[in-house]
Amino acid sequence: MGIVSCIRVPHAGAIIVGVCFNPSLNEKEQIMRDLPLYFSLFAAALAMVTLPSLASASKWEIDPEHTSAQFAIRHMMVSTVRGTIGPVTGHLILNEADPTKSTVEASIAVSGIDTREAKRDTHLKSPDFFDVEKHPKMTFRSKSVTKSGDTQYKVVGDLTIRGVTREVTLEVEGNPKPIKDPFGNLRIGGEATTTLSRKAFGIEWSQVLDTGGFVVGDEVNVIIDIELIRKPDKS
Repeated sequence: MGIVSCIRVPHAGAIIVGVCFNPSLNEKEQIMRDLPLYFSLFAAALAMVTLPSLASASKWEIDPEHTSAQFAIRHMMVSTVRGTIGPVTGHLILNEADPTKSTVEASIAVSGIDTREAKRDTHLKSPDFFDVEKHPKMTFRSKSVTKSGDTQYKVVGDLTIRGVTREVTLEVEGNPKPIKDPFGNLRIGGEATTTLSRKAFGIEWSQVLDTGGFVVGDEVNVIIDIELIRKPDKS
């Protein structure tokens, strides 16, 4: 008996393996003899299906030197305080064939908060606000990506601040087509924006003004200018 493994990969992507027996030979001996061939053919068929999808995904690291996170919040209902926070680190798994199947994880160091006023920065790092000693970083992990324009995407994910996790949506503008820098690295970039409620993350400190309203507003506008890098593969 001989085993003939028939492998077909139709358009749907399924693998069909057929096994034909030759009754003229001893069944057990023939199975043992042809078993390595059977598994080799099966592995080859599996690779035909999986390798294209793996090849289309690549890992990109956030470049902290060319990435910045900025925020703006109302102060005493008459002006806007702006600042930066970081550095920003993390990575993107980019599905080059279909960017909506990509994923991103990022971390922002709250200890780097800077509003150009030392006393205010110290207060923001205190338990009244970010409580940096206990929660030195905020993190984001994407859950879905949808295309909303030629170079626009909506990235939904979990944002964690002060140990509180809430789902947020980032409006992302950027082209996933890479460029090559003078050192042979590939780079892509874009801008992500969102508006957060600080109270939703347990940051509730404020003071009531005599004229009504609060010293610190609730809504925080966030802009992240991001650049990612992919270094050449080592041969």
